[in-house]
Amino acid sequence: MKVIIIMYIIFLSSSVYALTLNECIDKAINTHPNIKNATLDVSMSEASIKIAKADYLPQVTLNGEYNPTRTYIFPANGTFNTKDSDGWSVGGVVNQKIWDFSKTISNIEAQRVSKDAQNLTLEDAKALLAYRVKLQYELILVQTQAIKVREKDLKVKEELYKQAQAFVNNGMKTIADSTRFLSAVYQAKDNLAIAKAGFEKARVTLSLYINEPIPADVIFQNTLKNHTLYEMDEKRVLNNSLTLKSLQKNIKKESLNYKAAKASHYGSLDGVASYTHQYTLNEYDSTLVGLTLKIPLYSGGRTTQQVQQAMINRKKIEATYDSKKLEIREEFESLGIDIKRYAQTIKAKESEIEASKQTQELLEARYKEGLSTYIEVLDAYAITLDAKLSLLQAIYERSSAIHRIEYLQGKII
Repeated sequence: MKVIIIMYIIFLSSSVYALTLNECIDKAINTHPNIKNATLDVSMSEASIKIAKADYLPQVTLNGEYNPTRTYIFPANGTFNTKDSDGWSVGGVVNQKIWDFSKTISNIEAQRVSKDAQNLTLEDAKALLAYRVKLQYELILVQTQAIKVREKDLKVKEELYKQAQAFVNNGMKTIADSTRFLSAVYQAKDNLAIAKAGFEKARVTLSLYINEPIPADVIFQNTLKNHTLYEMDEKRVLNNSLTLKSLQKNIKKESLNYKAAKASHYGSLDGVASYTHQYTLNEYDSTLVGLTLKIPLYSGGRTTQQVQQAMINRKKIEATYDSKKLEIREEFESLGIDIKRYAQTIKAKESEIEASKQTQELLEARYKEGLSTYIEVLDAYAITLDAKLSLLQAIYERSSAIHRIEYLQGKII
C-alpha cells in the first residue's frame, strides 16, 4: 500500500509542467524565424567567399561552332575566288588570372570580413530575442502576483460589503456604506479581470516566441527576486556590444571594397591557353599559349564612380557607428539612473506597505466602532493595494532595465 501511495505521489509531481527561463530562451532561439533568417545570411556570406575565390581559379570554357553554309575566299593570281561550303570547329580555352593588383585578394578578404559581421549580427539577433523572452517571462511572473493581490483585494472588499450589510440591517450604518462597498467589489472584480487578461496576453506572447503552447497550470521560475546586476561599466558595454562590433567589421569590409575598386583602374594580367580543332575546307588543329594584359582606358566613368561609391559607403558606416555608439552610451546612462531609482522605489514601497497595513487595520477597527467612515477605510485599502502593485511594477521595471544592459553587452543567458 505504501509503495502505491509513493508511486502516486511521484506520478503527480512528475505531471507538473515546469518551464524555466533558460528553456524558453533555448526554444525561442531554435525556432524563431528571425534567427533562421540571420543564419541564412551567414550561409550566404559563406557562398560569397567561394564566389570571390573563384576569380583566382582557372576558368575553363568549351567552344563549339557549326556553319551549314559559309563563303570561303581564295586569292589567286591577283583575283579572289569563292566557294560555299559548310564548316565546324570545337575547342577549349583556359584562362588563369595571374595578377590584378590585389583586386581579387581584397574582394576575398572583404567577403570574409562580411561573414564575421553576419555572425555577429546573428549573435545580436539571439541576444535581442533572449531579451524579449525575458521580458515576457517576467511579465507573466508579475501578472501572476498581481492576480493574487487583486484576488485578495476582492475578497477583502466582499467581506467589507458583508459587514456593511450587517451593520445596515442592524441600523448601525447607512445604506450609503453598503452601496459604496458594493461598488468597490465590482471595481475589484473588473481589476482582477484586467490582471488575468494581462497574464493571458503575456502567456500567449511567450508561447509564440517559443513556438509551443504553454498550459495554464505551468510553473514558472521566479527570476525577479534573485536577479542582480554585477557590472555597470560603460566601457565594458561598448567593448562587448555586438552591434558595434558588427559595424566595425562592416567598416573594414568597405575599406577592402574601396581598395578593390581602386585596383580596377590597373586591369589584370592573365595566362591564356587554348586548343581548337577546325574543319573549314581543310581540317587542322590550332593551339595558343600566352599572356594577356588588360588595362581599362575608358569605361564611361564607371570605375571612378565605383571607387567613389565605395568611399562613401565606408564613411556612411563610420557615421552609423559613431551614431550607434552615442545611442548606446545614452541608453546605458539612462538605464543606470533608472536602476538606482527603482531600487529606491522598491524600498519606499516596501515601507509604505507595512505602514499602510497598520493604518488599514486601525481604520477598520475604528469603522466597526463607528469612529471612522467607509471612505477612510476604502482609502486605506486603496493605498495598500496601490503600494503592492507599484512594488511589483518597480521590481519588473528594474529587472527589465538590467536585462536591457545585458543585451547591450551581447549576453544571451
